[in-house]
Amino acid sequence: MGANFNNFPCLPRIRTMYSQFSEKEKTIADYILEHPEKIIHSTINQVSDDLFVADATVFRFCKRIGFNGFQSMKIALASEIVNPIQDIHETIQEDDSEKEIAEKVFKANIRTLDDTLNIFNENRFEDAIEMIINARRIEFYGNGGSGVIAMDAHHKFLRTGIQSVAYTDSHFQIMSASQLTDQDVIVLISHSGSNKDMMDVLQIAKKNGAKSIGITNLAKSPLSQKVDIPLFTASQETDYRSEALSSRIAQLSIIDALYVNVMAKLNNAGHESLHKMREAVSLKKL
Repeated sequence: MGANFNNFPCLPRIRTMYSQFSEKEKTIADYILEHPEKIIHSTINQVSDDLFVADATVFRFCKRIGFNGFQSMKIALASEIVNPIQDIHETIQEDDSEKEIAEKVFKANIRTLDDTLNIFNENRFEDAIEMIINARRIEFYGNGGSGVIAMDAHHKFLRTGIQSVAYTDSHFQIMSASQLTDQDVIVLISHSGSNKDMMDVLQIAKKNGAKSIGITNLAKSPLSQKVDIPLFTASQETDYRSEALSSRIAQLSIIDALYVNVMAKLNNAGHESLHKMREAVSLKKL
């Protein structure tokens, strides 16, 4: 199941693709993000005049983010700003207090969660839950920062009673994937979706018939096109925070949502497994 990028809202598309833009494209992107209400009442000529660029440059930008042209982008944008949009800017100023910096970090994380929820695909999410529930074994793979998310996922899914494991080393990932069957599910976590190690392990797992779920950034990527079910995060890179840093909040939330849904579906079996684990963990407490 490939990702249909054209179904996603306009503003999250721009935010999540921002780091990939040229300087001229970033100028157009900034203008749209800062003045969405103005855009929907402007012509392409007015926008290009304001930015001192050619009409064709604005048109190409609209195509770059997946629209047929300026008009189709305006229509999509209009549907998003029925309610007032308050874009949160996280530019850290030298005279910002510690509290002001903390507030900007918190608000940026909140925006990441809001944008991710805005692109939430219910049908795809339901398919992922059913895939996990019917699995003999679920394996979580992630490298670097995504490896921490994979370990957190394993920590949660141990409670379900479904066999679970997480690997953060690329050699272990490939070795384990070579032993999977068509009864197993792998969850690959990669913000960029272009990590070679992830693509290698996906290829091996698919060869053995294993089903795959990808948790990755909104923008089109090799991972989102190759996994059976892509689940997307939406985050924006800023001066002090990389996209990957921001997206981990959304990745963790997707994992949490999967876990809670799986436990709800398992019902008594899930509660029994959770009770056994709580009893075991209680031995570690004084």
